[in-house]
Amino acid sequence: MRAAHTHSRTLLHADLTANPREAWGWHGRTLGAPVTTAEGPAWLRVASAPTDQIIDTFWNGTIEAQRSLPPSIPRPKLLRWHDWTDRTWTYRSELHEYVNADTLAAHAVVTTPPSIPSPWWTAARTALKTIATVNTTRVTIQPEFLAWAMPHYLDISASDHTRHPWTTAHGDFHCANLCAPELHILDWEGWGLAPAGYDAATLHTYSLLTPATSADITRELAHLLHGAIGRYAELTVITELLHAATNGTTPALAEPLRRRAAAILAQR
Repeated sequence: MRAAHTHSRTLLHADLTANPREAWGWHGRTLGAPVTTAEGPAWLRVASAPTDQIIDTFWNGTIEAQRSLPPSIPRPKLLRWHDWTDRTWTYRSELHEYVNADTLAAHAVVTTPPSIPSPWWTAARTALKTIATVNTTRVTIQPEFLAWAMPHYLDISASDHTRHPWTTAHGDFHCANLCAPELHILDWEGWGLAPAGYDAATLHTYSLLTPATSADITRELAHLLHGAIGRYAELTVITELLHAATNGTTPALAEPLRRRAAAILAQR
């Protein structure tokens, strides 16, 4: 991936900054780093996938977000991109506008309460409201997966997906993809349709190991998390993360997820 990043800098006429910080994605399939270009500072992200295993939803998410989402949603602008192949692998080089801000956390699972100023929550509520109104045929989570996974992990039916509204979601709305003190939303690979409240539920569920942060999210995004719609969104995210935990991803969340699911189900 480092060799691919070097090649991408040549393709997109970018130079690595001094002492750059690397940002690795899931299982090392993406690599980002700050660069400089003739236009100024930027962020170069390289994604990789076996050529015969490309999933269009995630592969094209960033480009489709640039084309389809209103500019009022705070996010780095995609400046240009380039695809190329190396034997059996395909790569996408994406040059993004540089955001001079840190994410709320280094990892999706929050273990230390981040400092979140009050105006940030106002911006987050506005952004989530706008995202939900975007018209798309993209799908973040498949109903077919929920039909199998909800009975398997929570011993409940997933039939609720036909009764509750689905709206457009960022799809990975957690502290490692959210900058502060000014809100910038990163990583638009998986945006698309999901149960209403899905993004708020994602942010809350990843915070279960940090009660103070969990309480803040519950208070600030109460309109998205309370009621039957919010409970279903949260059960959706819990189902996904329990599935991930059984495959070795975020295992520390497994027991808190089960306890949270039990508490939600007791309210139904």
